[in-house]
Formats: sequence, C-alpha cells, structure tokens
Amino acid sequence: MSTLLESCRVSPPPTTVKERSLPLTFFDMIWLIFFPIHQVFFYEFPHSREHFLETVVPNLKHSLSITLQHFLPFAGNLIVFLNPCVEKEVKKPEIRYIEGDSVAISFAECSLDFNDLTGNHPRNCDMFYQLVPTLGHVTKASNYVSIPLFSVQVTLFPNAGISIGFSNHHSLCDASTRSNFLKAWTSIARHGTDELYLASGSLPFYDRVIEYPSSLDEIYMSQPGLEVIDTEYQPHQLVSQTDKVRATIVLTQAHINRLKKSLSTQLPTLEYISSFSVACAFVWSCLAKSRVDHMGEKKKDDDLERLLCAVDWRSRMDPPVPQTYFGNCVGPCFTSTTSTLLKSDRGFYIAAELLGKGLRETIKNKDGMLKDAETWLERAFDPVQTTGVSGTPKTKIYDVDFGWGKPKKHETISIDYNGSISINACKDSPVDIEIGLSLPAKQMDAFLSISKDALESSFF
Repeated sequence: MSTLLESCRVSPPPTTVKERSLPLTFFDMIWLIFFPIHQVFFYEFPHSREHFLETVVPNLKHSLSITLQHFLPFAGNLIVFLNPCVEKEVKKPEIRYIEGDSVAISFAECSLDFNDLTGNHPRNCDMFYQLVPTLGHVTKASNYVSIPLFSVQVTLFPNAGISIGFSNHHSLCDASTRSNFLKAWTSIARHGTDELYLASGSLPFYDRVIEYPSSLDEIYMSQPGLEVIDTEYQPHQLVSQTDKVRATIVLTQAHINRLKKSLSTQLPTLEYISSFSVACAFVWSCLAKSRVDHMGEKKKDDDLERLLCAVDWRSRMDPPVPQTYFGNCVGPCFTSTTSTLLKSDRGFYIAAELLGKGLRETIKNKDGMLKDAETWLERAFDPVQTTGVSGTPKTKIYDVDFGWGKPKKHETISIDYNGSISINACKDSPVDIEIGLSLPAKQMDAFLSISKDALESSFF
C-alpha cells in the first residue's frame, strides 16, 4: 500500500562542528533497552506527487540539515561500551557525533484513505506501521556497539495529505527536547533560514549540569536485560498487532469541569486537581472496567493496577536545569490501587485522589526523586498491570507546522506495545484534551461505551 519514492541521508552543513560527544546521565540510561518512540503527524496537502517532489522534498531536506547543525546528537549514534563495569570507574554510554554522520529520511507514497487514518474512530493498528521509519541497524566495533538514534519518513497521500513519521531511541531525549527540535525544524522549514529560530533564544543546552550520586551510573548500567547489547542487539521493531485497534477520545473543557466539580464535592480536602490528573484518572478507571467486563476475569480483585506518569524535572532540580537542557530529565510518578477499587463505582474518585496526592508529593519534593532513583528500575520491572501516560497537554503538539498549517491529527504509535495512553491538547481548543488509546478490538468497544456512558450520565 506504500511505495518508496526516495531514500537518502541528511547531514548537518559541512561547516558544522566536526565532533561532539555527550555522556548519558542516569536519566538517559533508564531507557537504554526500552522500545523506541514512534509518532506520526498528519497534514492536509491537496496536491500532486509532482508538486510534492518539487517543493516539499527539497525543503524538508534543506531545513533538516540546518536544524541538525544545532541538534547534532539527532544525527549521531548511541555508543554503548562493552563490559562497562569491569574497570573501577563505570564507562558510561554516550551520544557521539562525528563528521559525516547523518539522519536517514525516506519519502513514500501511500494509497490508504487519509481521512480514515486521521479519524478518532477505531482503526487497525497495523495500518500505521508503514508510515513509521525504522531506526536502522546496530553496528559493533571492538569495544562498543553503535546504535542509530533518529529517523524520518515522509509519506504522500496524493491530492489529500502528508504524514511525517519520526522514530527516536528514548535515550536520545524526552518529549521536551523532541518538542524543541521540532520547533526549530518547523521554523526553518517555514522561513528558509534559522534566523528567527536563533533569535528565539531556544538553542539546546548541552552541559551535563544535573548533580546526582555517581553510584547511580553503575546501578543503571547493571539493569536487567542490558547484557543483550553485548551480543546481537537491534532496536525493537514494530510488529503486527492484528488484534488491536487505536482510537481517540476527546474530553472537552465542559467534561473536565464537570469531573473537577464532582471531585471537589466528593473529595473536598483533595489539594491537587488539574485537567491532566482528572483526565488520567477518568481513563484509568474506565480501562479497568473495560478489562473486567469484556476480557474475562483473569485476575484477582486485590491484584494491583498501576498508573505511571512522567514528571519533567528541569525546573524542579536544585539547582534548576535550563528548560532547553538536551536529553532526558523526567522522573516517574507511580500510583497504585487494587483492581476491585478501580473498577468500582468510586473508581474515578479513588484514582483521582491517589494520582493527585502522588503528583503533588512528586512535584513539591525536589530531592525525593533522587532519593528514590535506586528503586526506579526495580519498580519498572514489577509484574504489575501498568498503564503508562505518554505526552502532556503542555507540549502543544498541534503547533508543529512545517508550512502546511496545523496537523490534522497526531498519533503516538509507541502506545501499541508499551501499555500506555497518549495525552495532548486538542488541535482547535487547547483547553480540551485528546487521549489516544491502543487496545484489543473488543476491549476498545467496551472502553468507548463505558467512557461515553460515564460522561453522559448525571453521576458526574
């Protein structure tokens, strides 16, 4: 259904710095063996293949090259040293750019229905995989492996639209850094130069200023599964998910205000109530009900269910880290309760109370994150039913404009395999929240019915 039109590599301009090495911090090392991040932006583009090849392709190549000049790690590779803990000092992985490194970018044409792909209704997950680039193959040297970090695929739907798919290794960066990269690229693509981007004062900050105990490096370099990098490691690839569909629900400001009002009535002493926490709690409780009602009772009622949110620590470190800090600087906020409580009539209130308290404690306690860092890995690999949260409304994902206007739709493809939901501000109303889900088809039907009934009832 997709035809490759061109495959090439884009490097920074020749005058760029010839080499840059960026050591990982433990914030980055957490993600060494996790799945890559995949996302796709869809844009309306009612033009022909000829127009696409003559205008879009050269502009994206040129603007990407200029952008990489300021974001060299995106063109580099992740270097993981073999036997890093043999010597007295841990040899940490690093992101290494050397002159000649580049980003793989491909251009394709697709015959799928653009309007169907950009809807909110359930759609087969497999349809989206041909729009997502692979990261490429790992290469092995005598004492290290070199892992590609970033790739791009641009797909034309003739006379209908364009999709731009991105894949990045999570050790490269978090959502904040990726957003800064996209802001730079889109600004340069729209204006042809980097003058306005440079004037914005948003250049990435590369200094490793995060202070933490050096013992954490050794702990995170000894995480379970990391030994596979010594052998035949390759980045995880998207595989067929024939039993799964993806859909999007929208919580309008009216929905969120009703949920908040109900929370204030039921839990008048709850100190932390935000649109984000309310949306997450609502979806989490509906997911629990959908598993029980339509997938069979496979667990004990007292089994734990867990929600995992990422909190940006840049402004919460002591001393604070610049907002343009390059890399990962997020910590987890774990919230747990039992299945029987979460699926009960008061499941939403229980979820909102626990999540509100967890977020408040995490945000207010500046050094609590570092104190708990040693236990993150242990908790991450707990055999607990976990719903992760990818994204945040603060990122303003629909501001990613290459010159064709705001995206018609954004999809986080990664949630297909990591048990997460995606959450973003909506395109036309930043106070509305868009939530993406990827579930088995029967469970998706159950979830959509349960959430719709809940929002339309007088219960909230």
